[in-house]
Formats: sequence, C-alpha cells, structure tokens
Amino acid sequence: MQSAIRTPQVELRSPSGAIAIDLSSEDGGRLAYTVSLGGAAAVESSHVGIVVDGEDLGANAAIAGAESYAVDERYAWHGVHDTAVNRCRGSRVAIRSTRRSRPPGRDAATAWTLDLRACDDGAAFRYVVPGDPDVARTPDEAAVFRWPAGSTVWYHDFEGHYEGQHVARAVDDVPAGDWAAPPLTVQLPRGAGYASVTESALVNYSGLALRADGHRGFAARLGHEEPVSYPFRLRYKPEDIARLSTPAAITGSITSPWRVLVLGRTLNDLVNADIVHNLAPPPDPAVFQARDWIKPGRAVWRFLDGGENTFEGVKAFTALAEQLGFEYHVVEGLWQRWTDEQMRDFMDDARRRHVGIWLWKDSRALTTAVEQRAFFDKCRDLGVVGAKIDFFDHEAKEMIDRYQSILAESAKRRIMVDFHGANKPTGEARTWPHELTREGVFGLEHRQAPEWARHNTTLPFTRLLAGAADYTPVVFGERRKETSWAHQIATAVVFTSPLLVFGAHPQTLLDNPAVELIRSLPSVWDETVVLPASAIGEVAAFARRIGRSWFVGVLNGPAPRALRIDLGFLGEGRYDALVVRDAAGDPGALVVEKGSMTRAAPLVLDLRAAGGFIVRLTPER
Repeated sequence: MQSAIRTPQVELRSPSGAIAIDLSSEDGGRLAYTVSLGGAAAVESSHVGIVVDGEDLGANAAIAGAESYAVDERYAWHGVHDTAVNRCRGSRVAIRSTRRSRPPGRDAATAWTLDLRACDDGAAFRYVVPGDPDVARTPDEAAVFRWPAGSTVWYHDFEGHYEGQHVARAVDDVPAGDWAAPPLTVQLPRGAGYASVTESALVNYSGLALRADGHRGFAARLGHEEPVSYPFRLRYKPEDIARLSTPAAITGSITSPWRVLVLGRTLNDLVNADIVHNLAPPPDPAVFQARDWIKPGRAVWRFLDGGENTFEGVKAFTALAEQLGFEYHVVEGLWQRWTDEQMRDFMDDARRRHVGIWLWKDSRALTTAVEQRAFFDKCRDLGVVGAKIDFFDHEAKEMIDRYQSILAESAKRRIMVDFHGANKPTGEARTWPHELTREGVFGLEHRQAPEWARHNTTLPFTRLLAGAADYTPVVFGERRKETSWAHQIATAVVFTSPLLVFGAHPQTLLDNPAVELIRSLPSVWDETVVLPASAIGEVAAFARRIGRSWFVGVLNGPAPRALRIDLGFLGEGRYDALVVRDAAGDPGALVVEKGSMTRAAPLVLDLRAAGGFIVRLTPER
C-alpha cells in the first residue's frame, strides 16, 4: 500500500524545544498531525478534524494561513503544587474545507480555525467554526491518536462511567471497538517517555471519549456515543437514555474543548504537568474577586466505615472532626429528613466547633435554575460551606450544561463544590476555583477490586493526571482488602484532593498509632516530586512539601520489593523524622518511630506486597 504524501505546513515547537506538533495535508487534502517528545514520536501521523452536520471538515481541506502567538503565565494553584506554570507557543491555523455537497444558498467551502499549542508539558488542539447565531449545527469528531508500535496503554471502559479500573495492554494488542475513558496513559517505547490524552475547557459541548481502531489508534468520539454506564441505567429512565444518546446541536459558532496530550520524559514530568487546567479559561474576576471563602481542607464522612445513621450519630462526627483538627464534615442525604430545628442545632454545634459542613444533594433534583437557586440559597442561609452533588453518570452536552449551571449558581452564593457520580475533570477547578474536587474515580466507595494495590499504584499516573479525585482514602477495616494500614495512610499523601475526605470512621483515625502523622497531613501541597522508583501499577513513591516540611509516601503494588530512596530533595541540615511503616507479619499493624534524617543518607525500604510507607520530615529547630 502506497503511503499518502504529506508536506508539513505548520511546525510548532514548545518554548523548551522538547515538544513539537506538526500539521500537514495528505495527498487529497486530508489534514493530519504528528506529535513528538524529545525528537521521538509520541503520536504518529493521525487524522485531525471536526465533523459538522455530517461533513468532515478535516477532509478536502487546505491550509490558508497561520497566526502565531505565545503564552507565558503563572498563577496560584491548589493540589500538586502551589503555582501553575503555563508556557506555550500557539498557532491559529486558517483552514478552508471544500464541501462534498453544497447546501442551497450556502458557499461551497467552509472557513474555520484549527488552534494548535505546543507547551512545555504537552500539546493540544481545538476547533473553532464560525456560525450564524440563529442557526444550530451538530458537531462530531474526526481526530485520531495513533501511538507508536511497542507502546503500552492504560485505560478503562465506560461500564462504571468514570469509576473503572485501568488495564495495561500492549497497544498493538488492543482490539478494535474497545472504549477508553480519558485520560488514557501511554508509556512510549524505547524509553522515550510518557503521554496521556484527555480534554480541557469542556463547556457547551459533549465530553470526549476514545475508541480503539485496532491499528494502534484511538479515535475521538463524543459523549452521546459512549456506551450507557451501569450507574446511568440504574438511576435514569429509558427516555433519558434515548435523549442523551442523540448528538447535541450548538447554535452559533462552535468552539470545541481542547484535545490535550500531557507529555513528559518521566513520571515526575507527567504528574507535575499543568496543561489540563492551563487550557481552561481563567476565573471571572467579577465572580471571584474575593476568594477567602475557598478553603481546601480535610473532612470526616459517615458512610463507608460505620457510625449510626441518625441525627445524633452524624452530629457526633462533627465532634470527632474537631478532635482530629479537620476542617470539614461531609454529611450524606440524611440531613434532608431533619426538621428545621434539628438543622439549626446541627449547624450551631458545627460553628461552635469551627467545623465547616458540606451537604450531599442529588443532581436529579437540580435540573433547573430554580431548583439550583433554591438549594444554594438554603445552603447559604444555613451557613453551609460546601455541597457534594451526585449522580450525573453521563457526559452528553445536556449533563455538561448542568455541571456548568451548578458551578455558576454555587459560586454566586459562595458555596464550594464536590461532584460525585461525575466525569473526568477538564480544568474546571481553574475557571471555577470553588470546585475543590470531584469523584470520577474507582475509589473506596466500591467494596472491592481484584487488586487494590495494583489499582492504587496506577491511579496517580492515569486518572489523577486530569485533576483532583475524591477517592475517599484511608480505611483500616475489611474494605482495604489486601492492602496494609501503612498503604492506606500513604494514599492520603499520594492521591491529590484539595477536599481530602477520609473514608475511615474518625474514631479509628484517633485510635490509630499513627494519629499524630494523620492529624498533620495537608490536603494541598507546595511541591511534588515523583521519585524515580515509581512504575505504573507497581509502585507510587512521592515526596511532597508543605511549607518547610516534607512527606514521603510510598504505595507498593502486588509484589514485595526493596527500595532505595534518595533524599536529595531535602534542604541542608537535619530533619526530625516521624516514620510510619508496616509491622512485620501483620498488614493490620504499624510501627511508628521518631528519629533524625539528612539528605545525605538514603531511605532503604523493605516493602511487603500491597504495603506502604510514610515519613514526615520537619527541619530541626
């Protein structure tokens, strides 16, 4: 088979020079792109384009010109580190596409823009198709992400919506038709590095899905086409399924979300990438002029690990949050059955204890602006600080619009948000900084996984690349399955969630031998270093700094291993060390030790299968 002739017409390099995205036109006018990392192929030549009303604008297309631009900015961030860095070179490429069939009274060609970016932490593109404000058109996708032979991919399907367990496969062996929920992570061959594909700035559009073509490619598809998940089948009516399975029309101009490739030579590069939220619009200064009401923190939660589901039982959790020094208490739907007098009593008690209250709400009761305003008015009047909104379970445009309206109405009333039953984050936490976290993850709400240790050592390099995840970490009872107590505590160090909701009954946290360390765990970090020992699905070893203190958290996968961890990230001088490690022979026990460490002497760890390790390092005074 003769290969198509390609002539590079737009060549874009990141400011560092390490990442490139090139656009070309195949013989016959088919637009194609490639992406490279350090000179090695990350995405091989792949089709790119948007489909509008059934017409693929990436076919029969000519590049008519390009306008270059640059981005160089920093801004405060909550999560992996305290400052996001956005350094990119961009090109707005003018495209003119000849129609196969000319509608009556319409031009035979369509002019549109393919916006490209090459950033120091990835590459991205989006489509902008001008339109009449009174005319509705239906967009679809024509882009493909084709990985080099020898790559390994990690992905899960849509049966649980975004609550799935990633499977590792050789890309050459992925069968046609497999669905993948972004982000899909790729280890490139021959040590070239890593890539992960997802989206950003998902507004007024359907969410991005991926489907394998059986030839190392994953085609971009939209939310209406995704297989209907079990949670959606369970909670919604057949007419809802039918409606959301129909492609959504957009009136006026069409601006797609960014199709994002997170790229890095190392796992540390991948985890510290800011590209997903960088591509989202900045917050509206009129809405977020003051941000003193947006406060990350730790929370207790009565759901997974016992406690009476009564007014007095739930109220007792607020007192336990105070004892732990935690900032928040997340209350499930039982509050909706309380009397007004009980609600006032509950909130008064929380105020006296300086514990902020988050209330759960079913998104199906918030489908209209009137319902949303009434709920958030109630939260504001009660003194509630946050809302946990649940049961979306789909990412057709109608559901994406609901996320956006909930974010807008909650922001007006200064109520923070945690979405559950949710899709992947797409940079919303930049545009709407009061969204502290969202689920969209297979977490401890699920009673079991085939291998929690494998799953937990995969998540930091897959799902968490898209943004914060409310996994509800740390339990000491039967839900932890094969993982050890030290592994469980280490998840609170390794997983990122500015609202860090602990799954354990708070009394078990207070009674745990590691309670001093647990009390000191933050929910956001100033700096993160992914340690070289890390390997996807095998071990996740993180060093994270808050102020002058460092925490090292290690999650071990299914096999025992010995690790040597260089402490060169520490400053000069001695550090007081609070060590929490597995007790020999008993995964349900800990050894807690205090000592002194310096950067000169490495940590040498002997980790059990599914075990863990944590140390807090504070400069000696």
